[in-house]
Amino acid sequence: MAAASSSLGTQIQEDLTCSICLGLFSRPKVLPCQHTFCQDCLQHLTVGQTTFQCPVCRKQVRKPPQGVQAFPNNLLVTSLQTRIQEDDKKKVELKKDLCPLHPSEEIKLYCQECNVPVCNECLDNKHSSHSTISLKKAAEERKASVQVLIDEGRNNVATYHAFIESLIDNEKTLKEQKQQTSNGIMEAYNQMVQKLTESRDYLLSRVEENDKENMEMIRKEKGRFLFDSRELSAACDQAEEEMKTGGVEFLQQETILTGVMAMHRGKTAPTPVQTQPAAFHPTHSVPVLGHVMVQSHSQTQTQALTFGGQGTKPGKLQFPASVTVSEQGEIFVADRWNQRIQAFTLQGTFIHQFPTVVSGGQKMEPNNVAVDGKGNLWVVGETKLAEFAVQYTKQGRVVTKIDLQKTGWVRGVAVDSRRNHILITQTTGNWDNLHGEVRVFRPDGTLVRAMGGKKNSLASLVSRQQRMKHPWYITVDGGGNIFVSDCGNHCIHVYNEDGQFLFQFGGSGDGQLQGPMGLCTDRTGNVIVVNGGNSRVEMFDKTGRFLQHITTDLAQPCAVAIATQGQLVVSDLKSHTINVMYNTTVKTDQEDYSGDQCLYT
Repeated sequence: MAAASSSLGTQIQEDLTCSICLGLFSRPKVLPCQHTFCQDCLQHLTVGQTTFQCPVCRKQVRKPPQGVQAFPNNLLVTSLQTRIQEDDKKKVELKKDLCPLHPSEEIKLYCQECNVPVCNECLDNKHSSHSTISLKKAAEERKASVQVLIDEGRNNVATYHAFIESLIDNEKTLKEQKQQTSNGIMEAYNQMVQKLTESRDYLLSRVEENDKENMEMIRKEKGRFLFDSRELSAACDQAEEEMKTGGVEFLQQETILTGVMAMHRGKTAPTPVQTQPAAFHPTHSVPVLGHVMVQSHSQTQTQALTFGGQGTKPGKLQFPASVTVSEQGEIFVADRWNQRIQAFTLQGTFIHQFPTVVSGGQKMEPNNVAVDGKGNLWVVGETKLAEFAVQYTKQGRVVTKIDLQKTGWVRGVAVDSRRNHILITQTTGNWDNLHGEVRVFRPDGTLVRAMGGKKNSLASLVSRQQRMKHPWYITVDGGGNIFVSDCGNHCIHVYNEDGQFLFQFGGSGDGQLQGPMGLCTDRTGNVIVVNGGNSRVEMFDKTGRFLQHITTDLAQPCAVAIATQGQLVVSDLKSHTINVMYNTTVKTDQEDYSGDQCLYT
C-alpha cells in the first residue's frame, strides 16, 4: 500500500512539472490543447510570434493579443500545488526522526566525532565517550555548507534552464529556416514547371505550324494532278467509245485526243512533294533547381593562443585597433594609445616595435594598418591637428606620406596589390549628418577616385541606400572586389575593382550586423566580419549569405586578419589582447546535396 501511495505521489509530482523548464509550475497557464506550462516559459517560447507550436502535441496555438498572461490559469494545478505544499508541511511537523538501528528510539542528538545523528541507545553503546550536540544546533552549524551546495545546485538549474531556452530558440530558428528553404525550393520548382510548360506549348505550336505548311503543299499538288487525271481520263474514255462506231465523230475524236495528249506531254513529270516533317530531339539532362547546403553552426572554435594585455612595455598593448599579417606570418598590430606598431610571430613572440612617427619626431595615433605587395606597411592615423597615411618599412622607416583631410573620425586602410592602389575610408560631418566614402590613392598621393559618397547630381533611387554613413574597416579580396564595413548603416558594402557598387549585406536574423568593424576575406572568397554590436566574429560567403558564427567568446573583438595558413587573428579592445585561432576552418563545414539529373537538390 505504501508503494502504491509513493507511486501516486510520484505521478502527481510529474503532473505538476513544466515540460519546458522541468521545474514545478510557476503561474501555470493552460493552452487550448489543454497542456500546461509556466507563464515565463511561454513568454520566452513565443517572443516575437503571434502563433506557436505546443511543445507537447505540436498543435498550432494563437497567442492572445494581450500576451501569454491572457491564457487561462490552470486552477486545478494551482490547487494541487497548494494542497501538496500544505500536506508536506504537516508531515514535517508530525514526523518523528526514528533511529534506523533502534526503531523505537527517536533521534535527538548529533555525534560531532562521527558526524551522524544518534539516539539514546546509540549514545549508550557506540558513542558513550563522544561529544554530542542537539540536532537543532547541528543543523544550524551545517546550514552554511548546505546552503553552498543548494546555491551551486540552483546555479546549475539556472544554467540548464538557459540552455533549454537556447534549444527552444534554436528549434524555432531551424523551423523558420526550413520553411524558407522549402518555400525557395517550391518557388524554383514552380518557375521551372512554368518554363517547361511554356517550352512545351511553344514546341507544339511549331509542330502545328509545320504540319499546316506540309498539308497545304500536299493539298495543292493533289488538287492539280486530280484535275489533270480527270481531264485525260475523260478524253481517253470518249475516244474508246467513238472508236467502236468508227464514224466522222471518231475521226474528230482523234484530233481532240491528240491535242489533249500534246498538252500533257509538255508538262513535267510529277515529282515527290518536298515536305519538311518535324522531328523532336528531347534533352535528357534535367535542369538542377539549386543546392541545399547543410551548414555547420559549430561555435567550438579553439582559441589556441592569446597574448598582449594592457600596458606600455614591449609586447603589451593599449587599444589594438587593427591587425594585419604578412606573407611571412608576421602579425603587425596598430597599438593606438601607445602610438606604435608592434610585430609578433603567429606564436605570440614579440619581434620588435616602432613609433608611428610622421615627421620631425611628431607621432600619430595609428587607426589602421595594412601590408602592401612589397611587404611595406601602410598606416592611417591622426595627430591633434592633422591626419595622414604613412608608408613604413617593416623596421619603421618612413617611405612616403599622404596628407589627408582632418575629419576627427577613425579610418581604415587596405591595399590593392594588383593595381598598387591605397584605399582609405573617410567619414565627415557630425553624428546627425554623417557622410562616408572610400578614397583611392596612388602611393605618390594622387587621388584616383572616390566611391560610396554623396552624389553631387541627380542620382537613381538606389543610390541613396548605397551611400556610406560611417565606413571604418576595408579589405580587398583576391579578385579585386572591395568590402567596406559601415558601422553607421550596420552593413557591408561591396564594390568591384573599378569602384562600381555591387551589393550590400547585413540585416536581421542569424548573422545580423550591428556596428560591423574589422573584416577580411579568405582564399575561397568567404568574408569574415567582426560584429561589434554583439561581440561576435561571423562568416559570410562571397554573396553575403550568413554561414556561421566563428567565435562568440571574446569580450570586445575589433579587428580581424587571416594568415596564409588559415590562422585567424582577432584583436580584443577590452582585454587589449591578440587572439590567434588555429582550428578555425576558413570555409564553412557543409554538405552539398546536388545532382546533374535530380529535380530535388
